[in-house]
Amino acid sequence: MFQSYLTKTKNIFLLDSFGALLTTILLFFVLRNFNVFLGLSKDVFEYLSIIAFSFFVYSISCYFLVKQNLKSFLKIICGANILYCVLTLGIIIHYYQSISVLGIVYFLAEIIVICLLASLEIKTIKTLN
Repeated sequence: MFQSYLTKTKNIFLLDSFGALLTTILLFFVLRNFNVFLGLSKDVFEYLSIIAFSFFVYSISCYFLVKQNLKSFLKIICGANILYCVLTLGIIIHYYQSISVLGIVYFLAEIIVICLLASLEIKTIKTLN
């Protein structure tokens, strides 16, 4: 059932937007308030939540507004997701001395989920050729 849902290219934008919104909520409203336990400053969570929220706005806009050339718009969010993973990995490396194990686990889990989404987006882009 889930796979048939994802066969519609536009639905990938919806999935991406919900993921970005969930990330925004977790980063800004939850993790930012427990930053001491994660070993990062509130600023890190705020900046990442702004990026995630911008991904949400982009993806939900694509879902509702884009009617043609879905491939180009999908390439943009796919690239953005990959760059977000690189940024997150960079944060783990940069703050390695202060980030807690819980922080590392959260960010690595986020990277894994986003990479799975990006691989789905890449497969979809290839089918649109």
